[in-house]
Amino acid sequence: MSLYEKLTVDFEHADDRGKLVQLIHDGYKQVNVLRTDKGVTRGGHYHKICREAFFVISGSVEVELKKQGQSERVTFRASDFFRIGPYVVHSMFFPEDCIMVQMYDVPVEQGNGQIDIYAEQEQYV
Repeated sequence: MSLYEKLTVDFEHADDRGKLVQLIHDGYKQVNVLRTDKGVTRGGHYHKICREAFFVISGSVEVELKKQGQSERVTFRASDFFRIGPYVVHSMFFPEDCIMVQMYDVPVEQGNGQIDIYAEQEQYV
């Protein structure tokens, strides 16, 4: 069983003016654009509530995923669309400059001020 889910976009249209890619039309509450420079590592955490989806606009990212003794390493490139579920530790290394859309099905910062980001070391505490 994979620790991530490969997603497909809802709709694409291209013509002589360019291209439109509709990622989703429902289901996400927080959307960010993440720009990361070459050589940077991000993550090393997990979420207890949030499902987090990523769409790579340009560049690439090497993602290491871990959950309950299972691990997986995947490289995603431009136009790849994937989702990581709760309790999956994810660390991302960027071998080149990268721009991604990042979406959460519920906001990372909850209404009560609690932030749904937990360091990898806290996973089994």
